[in-house]
Amino acid sequence: MAGNRSKNHEKHQAKMMELFTDEYFMREALKEANKALEIGEVPVGAVVVCKNRIIARAHNQTEKLTDATAHAEMLATTAAANYLGSKYLSECTLFVTLEPCVMCAGALHWVQLQKLVFGASDLQRGYSLVQTPLLHPRTEVVKGVKAGEAKALIDTFFRNIRDKSS
Repeated sequence: MAGNRSKNHEKHQAKMMELFTDEYFMREALKEANKALEIGEVPVGAVVVCKNRIIARAHNQTEKLTDATAHAEMLATTAAANYLGSKYLSECTLFVTLEPCVMCAGALHWVQLQKLVFGASDLQRGYSLVQTPLLHPRTEVVKGVKAGEAKALIDTFFRNIRDKSS
């Protein structure tokens, strides 16, 4: 009987680990990006995960807060640091729908982020356009998770702007 319980527990643990994939957490970041789109912000969303638990969520709020630095990544990492009571996020992963800009990458360096996972590349303002390494040397980077969905949101946003101006 105890052997069956142990096997069931192992199956349960395996199923739980399937839930906590990069795709799962990027879907959560995409929900945040949709919130930004709904309020007329550039649709970028972010979640910070620590030990398979979302500890912070944010989306761009530069217009709402009249603050050019109110990017999803900045808001999410600030909230995560407050939650943890630490300025370092060395055991955390940031999931963000668009490649961080240079400003956000610099902030991610200072918080010593363990892992960065982003969706769409930002071919105009992404940090990877800069030759100098901007992220902390120990930060692992995963690119392209749900990139198509993230890019579609950005394309929709800018298409809407063009349609309004014509």
